[in-house]
Amino acid sequence: MPGHNPVGSLYTHGATAIPSHHVRLADGPLELLVPVEHSAGSDGVGFNWRTRYLHLTYHAGPYRSYEGIIKEAAHEVGVPYARAEELIQRWGELEPWPETSQVVRALLEKVPVAVVTNASIALANIAVTCLGRAIPTVVTAEEAGYYKPQPQPYRMALDRLQCPAESVLFVAGSAADVPGAAAVGMPVFWHNRMRLSPVDARGQPLYVTDSLWPILDLM
Repeated sequence: MPGHNPVGSLYTHGATAIPSHHVRLADGPLELLVPVEHSAGSDGVGFNWRTRYLHLTYHAGPYRSYEGIIKEAAHEVGVPYARAEELIQRWGELEPWPETSQVVRALLEKVPVAVVTNASIALANIAVTCLGRAIPTVVTAEEAGYYKPQPQPYRMALDRLQCPAESVLFVAGSAADVPGAAAVGMPVFWHNRMRLSPVDARGQPLYVTDSLWPILDLM
């Protein structure tokens, strides 16, 4: 990132949890994948389930049960309740993208790293454990009282990092996180592995890639 040398990074986990500067891991290197297509029974239904889940969380505003939203989204697209419950119970089987562990390890040696997620406290803790690396700062929508892209979760993470927004690189894994993080002043790296379409032209990422490796060149 020419002329920009973040002192920390933030990543996101929650948005890509369903089939998603100091460096912030936002629904980013913690873009963990749940085998939702398998849980849903087909790729098409799984995609619809994930899409509906994202819509519900990103329009929820004040926090309400994350697990409840997963089940609500499943019901609305025709996924049986038992499948939604199975997904929640299997949260510990989350698998990071292949390069995630190496990228996060390298970042932790350079800068403070935090995670901001729409997941509940319980599911966020499970997901971070799946990463295999201790992340010192984890902020959930449940703690903040609001779902992203409302500003409260992002600001809580910045407060805990004790860093100004412009010095923190936000690694987004979902489209709505891009304008959400940009709105509080963070430069955004969009790890758009699933080739999602932008949701708001007002907040533009500085970089868009389908890999996490380029983050290391920016830090």
